[in-house]
Amino acid sequence: QPEVSIESGEIVGLEALVRWEHPERGLLAPAEFIALAEETGLIVPIGSWVLHDACRLARRWQVERGADEPLAVRVNVSARQLADDKLPGIVADVLAETGMDPAMLCLEVTESVLIEDPESSTETLAALKRLGVQIAVDDFGTGYSSLEHLRRFPIDSVKIDRSFVRGLPHSSDDVAIVGAVIELGHALSLEVTAEGVETPEQLGNLQSAGCDTAQGFLFSRPEAPDVVEQLLRARDADASAA
Repeated sequence: QPEVSIESGEIVGLEALVRWEHPERGLLAPAEFIALAEETGLIVPIGSWVLHDACRLARRWQVERGADEPLAVRVNVSARQLADDKLPGIVADVLAETGMDPAMLCLEVTESVLIEDPESSTETLAALKRLGVQIAVDDFGTGYSSLEHLRRFPIDSVKIDRSFVRGLPHSSDDVAIVGAVIELGHALSLEVTAEGVETPEQLGNLQSAGCDTAQGFLFSRPEAPDVVEQLLRARDADASAA
């Protein structure tokens, strides 16, 4: 799913979202299998495959487009993966094999995952940061939000959960919360992304509040790689014609 600069409207990154092509039930969303994959440990090889494929595609598109600005890719990291001391090595191998610029890879973790084992999480994130990758806190604001997390962990960005974006601009509470998160993030030199943007009114509110980037159906639904490739080509053609 594309991530768009709120200021310019350009695609600045892509979030890799896994789906399961079930032989009998068709395409399954993560909610139908990720919990079981986490429970059984299968999330570790699944996560490694998603990481490799996302970096491979992002690097290929970068080379083909020849764009001046590299295309960032975001990949979610589960609790099992973060608890695995082999994760930094896996990420390093993927970066070396695909030729992906580490600065253009952002690993997303939720706050709930971080607080399960804060000591171990801090060590793992520090090892990942030494590789040069970016770290984002996903679903910020849902249940465990703490200034301590933003101060303690080596993170580069936060993503405002869609549950707060949904009420914009009509819910004064959501407007206040989103504005506060954006101000806090910028005060800590963090980039702020809003998830679940679906209407021009929501986008306008986020723009007024100074949010950096956004994702949501207003820009694009999650799509298969071939569709994303066409979207990138169309964007590049429009930019060349402008």
